[in-house]
Amino acid sequence: MLKDIFGLRSVGPTRYSIISFRSLQRRREERRGLLTGVAESKPRSVVIKASSEESPLYSTTIVKKVVLTSAAGLIASGGVQAADFPVQAKAIEYVKVCSSYGAGFYYIPGTHTCIKLGGFLRADVMLGSNSFVLNPVSGVGAAHNRLSNAYTARSRADLSIDTRTASEYGVVRTFFEGNFTWKTGSTSAAGSGATAYSGDGLGLGTLSIWYAFIQFEGFTIGKAVSQFSAPWTNYPANNFFDGLPGGGGDASGVNQLSYTADFGQGITATVSAQDPTAYYQTNIWNTTNATAAGIVTGAYGSQSYGGTVAPDIVGMMRIEQAWGLFQASAAAHNNHAAYYGASEVTGHADDKWGWAGQLALSIKNIPTGAGDTINLQAAYTKGASSFSLQENIPTAWAMYGGTSRAGAYQSLGFAGVADAIYSGSTVATSTALQLTTTYGFNGGYIHNWGPYWNTAVYGGWAAIRYTDAAKAQICGSAGMAALGLTGVCNPDFNIAAVGTVTRWTPVRNLTFSADLFATFLDQKYSGTLAAPAVAAVAKPAAVYELKNQSAFSMLLRVQRNW
Repeated sequence: MLKDIFGLRSVGPTRYSIISFRSLQRRREERRGLLTGVAESKPRSVVIKASSEESPLYSTTIVKKVVLTSAAGLIASGGVQAADFPVQAKAIEYVKVCSSYGAGFYYIPGTHTCIKLGGFLRADVMLGSNSFVLNPVSGVGAAHNRLSNAYTARSRADLSIDTRTASEYGVVRTFFEGNFTWKTGSTSAAGSGATAYSGDGLGLGTLSIWYAFIQFEGFTIGKAVSQFSAPWTNYPANNFFDGLPGGGGDASGVNQLSYTADFGQGITATVSAQDPTAYYQTNIWNTTNATAAGIVTGAYGSQSYGGTVAPDIVGMMRIEQAWGLFQASAAAHNNHAAYYGASEVTGHADDKWGWAGQLALSIKNIPTGAGDTINLQAAYTKGASSFSLQENIPTAWAMYGGTSRAGAYQSLGFAGVADAIYSGSTVATSTALQLTTTYGFNGGYIHNWGPYWNTAVYGGWAAIRYTDAAKAQICGSAGMAALGLTGVCNPDFNIAAVGTVTRWTPVRNLTFSADLFATFLDQKYSGTLAAPAVAAVAKPAAVYELKNQSAFSMLLRVQRNW
């Protein structure tokens, strides 16, 4: 009976063992066909001994007790072992692909937030410049002497973190991008033949924060590309050259509070309040404090911006469809000067608002080849120069070159950019702010030779024009008088730049590039002047011919995106 009921097997004349409860259970369930594909845990066996020396009654009693106890255990164990049969498994947290926002996104385990990590690593070398990625238009690079670098090297690692979370109000997005950079520096003169080196070679490099913003319900809050910018910012040919004039792009982000309305069919409109301090103000010069040494380096007075009291107000409308896009941008910029003199009692010039406008056009898939693109933009400003002379263009130029003029040591081209000009040391001797006008354009064309090669050409031009009153203050300053200018005094100037870049991508996301570019300074001064020594670039006090200047440079780059 025990054999029939409990699967007892004999281990001796009066000794029995109970076969594993799980084995017995498995046999019975197999008969009902319920165990197909169900894993079994390791069996547990119990051996029951009944001594032959004890009375049959005693042995029977022992067996009954064990049988009853075992039966109860079997019933109880049924609930525990039920987990081994087809039931819902415990949830496991693991990384899962998030396809809602494009390739590369994954769910953060245990959340409904999707995250994408990206970045790049690049190695650059600039030939013929001390600056990345600019022609030498000032400093030791533009001196063209033994202090100028024949090449400058740089390495950069970039990291971006993009998160998206769906909510009842729409998608909540955060975005961060920063990079670590190390580059060789520059050598400047320190007097008596000594020099001083400055650059990342003395430290561990630099950290840059490009973007850090939150987007929610059409709002963008934080450091992001200016809403005034065209989608390609300062790079209409996807070029690397940073010095292209004729547009007000911002590639490294500006603090802002923006709202974008989407009207469908690719039509959007944005209004924004952005901080002008870092990238969207140039100079307010008080020409009363101009010096000869400052003028020949492109500074027409003392820097006299007051504190930031108002953000730039930006509006933008864009139409983006399969053929390309059209965008119109406008901005208002407050010019807020400091005091005329050293204290509050000297008074100050009244604030003046400047403004800027920009148009941008992109035409895609033109007949020259699949994926070929033309990008164009033009800008006009008054009292807001950075909106047509973008963030990377220097505001002070001093370029040296050769000369054939008798009595001249070398030639010199200098120029300066300001949002506004004024003069005076007290209210009684002061003038109002004179706003500077700028205008220009730029464009680029990208041609794809095939899946691995493409070439682009690009160019830009801009004009800087001072009012007659501002010219009189600059040319009538004590600093200009000390230079003894023999010809025409006119601080207006034009700048132009052209370039071409070719890229080879033998492996996806690995690109080798060569970018050749040139910058031209068309200054309006003429004649000669007696310049003081400029110690930092080892230029002596001498007579210099005032002349247009140019510079050529090349960037070689290898970059791996991920």
